[in-house]
Amino acid sequence: MDKKFVILADVLSDLSEELRKEFDIEYVPGHLTYPDGREGVSRLSWKECDYLPETTIERFFTDLKKNPKGFTTAPANVQECYNIYEQYVKQGIPVLAMSLSSKMSGAYSFSVKAREEILKKYPDAQIYCFDSLRYSMGFGLIAIQASILRSQGKSMQEVVEYLENNKNRYHQMGWLDDLSFVAKKGRISHAKAFFGTLIGIKPIGEFDQNGMITVLGKAKGKKAAFKTLLGYIEQTIENAEDQIIVIAQSNRKAEAEEYKQLLQEKFNPKKIYICDVFPASGINVGPGLMAAYYYGKPISQDLETEKALIADLLKN
Repeated sequence: MDKKFVILADVLSDLSEELRKEFDIEYVPGHLTYPDGREGVSRLSWKECDYLPETTIERFFTDLKKNPKGFTTAPANVQECYNIYEQYVKQGIPVLAMSLSSKMSGAYSFSVKAREEILKKYPDAQIYCFDSLRYSMGFGLIAIQASILRSQGKSMQEVVEYLENNKNRYHQMGWLDDLSFVAKKGRISHAKAFFGTLIGIKPIGEFDQNGMITVLGKAKGKKAAFKTLLGYIEQTIENAEDQIIVIAQSNRKAEAEEYKQLLQEKFNPKKIYICDVFPASGINVGPGLMAAYYYGKPISQDLETEKALIADLLKN
C-alpha cells in the first residue's frame, strides 16, 4: 500500500527496529563522538552501533558511567536533513519531520532550515516540521500516534493538527537513578535539591510543558516507588485500556520487566512495549532511566497539579 505521507522522526525518538517496522516510521540518524576521538553515526540499533564491535546496552552504559564527558552527541545538520527530505519530495511523498524538543536541541531548527531550502528548489513540496516538546520514548510515542492516525486514513494536515493540540498530554512517569547526567546536559529543571546519586532513593520524574524532566518527589526504595508510579498514572492516564504504553530503560531491564507486569495487571492496556534507550538519548540521560510513557490529562502550568499529586501519594 502506498504511503499517504512519510513519518520521519529524528534519532532521539528511541524507536526500536521492532516499533519502526510495526508502525512504518523512518528516522534521521545523528552524530556521536567517542572518548577516543572517533566520530560515529548515531543509530537506533545496537547491532549498527559503531562504538565497539558487538556493542551491547550493558557495555555502552557501563563505559558511559565511567567516562560521561568522553561521549558527545549532535543532531543531523541542515544538509543531511535536506538530503533525506529530498528523497521523498522527488517522489511526491509529503514528509512529517518530527524532532526532539526545541528546548533541548537544535534538531528542530535544522529541520526547519532544511525545509526552507527544499522549498526553494521544490516549491510544491509538502513538509511539516513538528516540534515534539518531548524526548526519548515520549517523543517516540507521539510518532507512534501519528502512525496510528495515518492508518485510520487521516491526512498529514489532520494528523499534525491533532498532535499540535495534544502533545502536552504525553507523560513520563518513572525514575532516574542518577540525575547528574541530565543536569549536566540541561535536560532537567529544578535539579539542585535532588542532584547526584541518592542511595536507596528513587527520584520520580515527569515532563514539564517543554519536555524537560522535573523531579516531583523522592520515594524510599523500589517498592514505594512503584506504588507511587502506579498511583500517579491511575490519576493522570485517559482510556488506559485503549492505549499503547512504552517503557524506556537505560540498562534497567529487570525493573522495566517488573514495571510492565504491574502496569499490565493494573491497567490492561492494548499493548506495552519495553524499549532500550539508544546512544543519542543515553549519553544525555545516562544509565538508570526506567520510565513509562503514555497519553493522559494535559500537563499543568509549572506542574502544580502533578507536584501536589505526587506529594499526596508519597504520604500514603
